[in-house]
Amino acid sequence: MFHHIRAVLFDLDGTLIDSAPDLGAAADKMRTDRGLPPLPLAQYRPMAGAGARGMLGEAFGINPDHPGFAALREEFFVNYGACLTQRTTIFAQVPELIDQLLCRNMAWGVVTNKMARFTEPLTRTIPLFVTAAAIISGDTTPHAKPHPAPLLEAAARLKLSPEQCIYVGDDERDIAAGLAAGMGTVAATYGYLGANTAVQNWGAHAAIKFPSELLQLLASV
Repeated sequence: MFHHIRAVLFDLDGTLIDSAPDLGAAADKMRTDRGLPPLPLAQYRPMAGAGARGMLGEAFGINPDHPGFAALREEFFVNYGACLTQRTTIFAQVPELIDQLLCRNMAWGVVTNKMARFTEPLTRTIPLFVTAAAIISGDTTPHAKPHPAPLLEAAARLKLSPEQCIYVGDDERDIAAGLAAGMGTVAATYGYLGANTAVQNWGAHAAIKFPSELLQLLASV
């Protein structure tokens, strides 16, 4: 399906790694510190891709317009930084997928909205990311996804045109960013999608149910 592709860029949370257990734990500690009962991980998981906004929304039913949101967000950040990789795992098939990309002499990288204060220590800790040719955080450029700037920055660092890259992500903003950047786009439906998410309406060029399915889309490269 995709031709003349020389690099694959990935979202991080919900696409390459399952960080929901650590994100949920960081938010839930805020609840238990306040004497509130803990919530099950299953309640946090669908919102893990939304970061602090999603976790605080589940934990306390608030949104960024709440007057206390900024202080709660920083408390969440401190908690999350303390448990960044305690429960986080790489999704099944991802290491094999990366190995196959490298065997095909294709570069790969990460473009995430997670801030560098978390992205950098996390990717340094997990051996998978040693071979990543570019890692772009949510604050690397002036704009985060769905703006195309982070994806264009990744392509520039790889010295490739956007048309030579595809972007894989599990959120609608990932597909919007990829399309705006002029890249091929793939929706990762194994990620943090809610049951009622209408992936077919995102406009992605393709969708995969498992990481290994990406290789079939690149079979003609």
